[in-house]
Amino acid sequence: MAALVSVTEFSDSGPGPAVRGFLHTPAEMKGGVLVLTHGAGADCRSKLLAAAADAFARAGLLVLRCDLPFRQERPHGPPFPAVAARDREGLRRAVNVLAERTGGKVFLGGHSYGGRQATILAAEAPELVAGLLLFSYPLHPPRKPAELRTAHFPHLRTPALFVHGSRDPFGSLAEMSTALQLIRGRTQLLPVESAGHELLRANTPEHLTSAIVSAFQSFFTR
Repeated sequence: MAALVSVTEFSDSGPGPAVRGFLHTPAEMKGGVLVLTHGAGADCRSKLLAAAADAFARAGLLVLRCDLPFRQERPHGPPFPAVAARDREGLRRAVNVLAERTGGKVFLGGHSYGGRQATILAAEAPELVAGLLLFSYPLHPPRKPAELRTAHFPHLRTPALFVHGSRDPFGSLAEMSTALQLIRGRTQLLPVESAGHELLRANTPEHLTSAIVSAFQSFFTR
């Protein structure tokens, strides 16, 4: 029996930041395109992104999990603040490349830092994507609740689904609920009980990704 999903390396080095990662192609496309990226300390090979990409592809979406420009340049270490704008350009290129190749509706998402850059990009370019999927949005640094990363939230109009652990030190569920009230676009918060910032617990990846896909389908087909 043919595999339901094929996974291949993907690279596009056209003008602007290169797009590099892995493309998950479903046997039958029926849900558009999803671009996913990673957090500050990881890359597109993270267990969370790989599991999510596989689950979404099995649901019929074409999924690209890609490395941000800072990670393409440095295999280890967090990004410097000065490179954030280039990382957003890398996401913009990834979205545009997939849109041009498929002509389908494109969604954008990411984990932690990657998700934060996705929201900033969507606030800057409201028509770029059909929706956002944010894993563990880093609302503030751990133990520094006053240093909120929400300045762009009032400018965000793109529908956004936030997936957040109940034990995330970068923001509690209550703090996230309050912050989402700043966003003008439609939002939903999907809590993951007993999960921290990494979300994915080794013994329940299928349960988590199934819940995320189900919430995504419900939220974006209203």
